[in-house]
Order: sequence, then C-alpha cells, then structure tokens
Amino acid sequence: MKVDVPIRCSCGALSGVAHGVSPKNGSRVVCYCDDCQSFAHFLGRADEILDAHAGTDVFSTTLAHLEINEGADQIACVRLKPDGMFRWYAGCCRTPIGNTFPSPKSPFISVVHSCMDHASDIRSRDEALGPIRSRANGRFAKGDLSTLEAHPRIPLSMLPLVAKLFVAKLRGEYSPSPFFDDEKGEFRVAPHALSEAELRQVRSAGGEHANSGGYDT
Repeated sequence: MKVDVPIRCSCGALSGVAHGVSPKNGSRVVCYCDDCQSFAHFLGRADEILDAHAGTDVFSTTLAHLEINEGADQIACVRLKPDGMFRWYAGCCRTPIGNTFPSPKSPFISVVHSCMDHASDIRSRDEALGPIRSRANGRFAKGDLSTLEAHPRIPLSMLPLVAKLFVAKLRGEYSPSPFFDDEKGEFRVAPHALSEAELRQVRSAGGEHANSGGYDT
C-alpha cells in the first residue's frame, strides 16, 4: 500500500511530504560508506543519523515523490568531493534531507531516515517503507562487525532498485524536483563544495577512511 510520509526538519522550519511511497516504488538501504559518514559529521548530527556500525538508513526513491511545501528557502546543499553527490539538508538546523546525483535528469534520491517524521504518522518506518533490503559498503562499517551482514561493496539485492530507477528516468520522474527549477533550468541552491582541508577535517571528526568507493548513497 502506498502511503504519504511527512518530511520535517528537527526545528520545524522545513516540512513537506514523501508522496505515495511503498516498498514497490523504493527501497530501504543502509549505507556504511565513508562519504555518508562524513555527511553526518559535517552536519554535526552523527549520533542521530548513524547506527551502531556508522550506517545511514535511507529510503531510495524518485524525486517526483518528494515535495517541500514549507521552508524551501532553508534548503542547503554540500558536495564532499568535486565528483561527489549533492547532499541536501535544512540549513536552519542541519537536518539531512537526502542525496542525489548532480544531473537534473536523474530521478534518484536517497531520503535520510532522520527527516522522515514517522512519529506523527500511525505507521512505523517498517510498516510505511518495508524492511531494510540491502546493506552496502560494509567495508567502511565500524564497531563489532561479527554479527553485521553487509556486503563490502554493492550487493546484488540492489539490482532491482537500479532497474526501478532506469524505468523512472524514462517516465520523467526527476520532475518536479524540490531542488531543481525547471523554468530557470538550474538548481535552486548551488552546492557548497568542501575544500580538501575541510574534507580532511570532517573525515578526522569521525575517524573515517581517507578514500571512499563503491555505491555512494
């Protein structure tokens, strides 16, 4: 069953809706890559975002499902590396929103769990979005890994998600986007690209590996 999940930053200045989402049109993934870890530390909210093994629980879906209807002027964006993903967050309180590819024609967004307001909904995260389908980039995970079942890179279980996104691109589900202005033909907010020094500082804050690789959610 498709459901609408409220989107809300922690201070309430930004809010919206993830419309009509379900396990059939998206997929829950936990990513342990060092870029996702660095994003959490960049925001200063690693304790809220990362799990015990430094993974980030995201729901990967299409931009057409996401609407920001209040506080759009608070949207900010960072790019950890020159060829990295666009990582969107609420500048007011540094709540993460999600990660996208830099192309406006890509429908992909991985919505970070901490901006999805399940507390105000009658459904739990598992009920609304389904169970975790994949755990990726486990080679960057931390802590006691004896019971962690995560693929070191990209598991085959993510192939259905890739197929869904390919079909979504053909359907034009990259629009409307809360981050891209179709009339002006440009992103609503220019991403702040971290310098090498800034990235080193963020990496050192969480003790991440120096280089990331694989699937960057």
